[in-house]
Amino acid sequence: MSKALFAGLATVACLATAAHAQTILTAETASPNTAPGISIISLSEAAAKEGVADIQVTSGQTLTNSVQNVAEGKTDIAAGPFILPFLMSRGVGPYAGLGAEAGAELVQNLAVLYTYRISVQGLYAYDSANISGWDGLAGKTIFNGPPRGAALTNARLLIKLNTGMEEGAGYTGVQVNWGQAVKTIQDGSADAFVLPMAFPDPRVSAAIASGKMTIFSISNDVFDGEAFQNVGKLPGTVPVEIPVADMGYDDSVTVVSEDDMFRGPGTVGGDLVNVNMDFDVAKGLTAAFIANLDDIYFAKAPFMPGTWHGETDVALTDMCGNNPIKYHPGAVAAWEEAGYTIPDCAK
Repeated sequence: MSKALFAGLATVACLATAAHAQTILTAETASPNTAPGISIISLSEAAAKEGVADIQVTSGQTLTNSVQNVAEGKTDIAAGPFILPFLMSRGVGPYAGLGAEAGAELVQNLAVLYTYRISVQGLYAYDSANISGWDGLAGKTIFNGPPRGAALTNARLLIKLNTGMEEGAGYTGVQVNWGQAVKTIQDGSADAFVLPMAFPDPRVSAAIASGKMTIFSISNDVFDGEAFQNVGKLPGTVPVEIPVADMGYDDSVTVVSEDDMFRGPGTVGGDLVNVNMDFDVAKGLTAAFIANLDDIYFAKAPFMPGTWHGETDVALTDMCGNNPIKYHPGAVAAWEEAGYTIPDCAK
């Protein structure tokens, strides 16, 4: 099913329940086969089911833009990695055009309903490319994300951390929009790929139709080193260790690791709203999310049960610390009424 058709059907499904919900909201998210895409589409179904709101979802968006749209009041809900509000608050990276003062003011308009692990960044390549690992990327062409956004920022940082190389001075980067990702992986435009992954990852699963692939873990030395641990202190980034056996791949995918554990930086984010969203609407959306985790969220894709939806532990949510945004007050009320604990630093 095409991305546009999927999004269209999700919108039609939401609109069909208009008689049961009074509030109409708009939402933006990433490709519909990703954790952010499934999260927002599932929220639209849960909100309709519980009679909270009808949500018109637009998928396949660049989340850098979507997060800014919510902050500016142009969109009601957006999926967003937490590195984006951090960069916005400083007016740097993809938000350099805003400047520090405007960015710091704009980020105050953002709040979160709930959090989840969006992906784990990693390196993979077709076996036919003869890539030996992180130490074999010199002079290679690497597909490292869309033209702008958190994925590209994180990929460049991860490559530098593992190899010391900057894009354009050691390797050549290739960027395309997410809708063209699988085609770009398959058509030989790049030798290797440093991209966000779920386990199992839909892009990898689609791409192995063109040949066997290998995924390379970060080494123990790099993972335990000071530089990587400092990366883990960035908002929305948490060190992740996953048993290779739990990654969900068959013999078409080899995972190279020193000890049968895959290691990489996890990207954490959430579904964001404007702080001015009505208290009862934010509470109702969050309550619908909590009530439908098993029936809607976790049933959507093989990787969804491992995305930390429904977690409130700051070690997994990466709220507080350098993260400049908090839970919406309505969301806090919904979580606490459901028996969860929200730390004061995240309220």
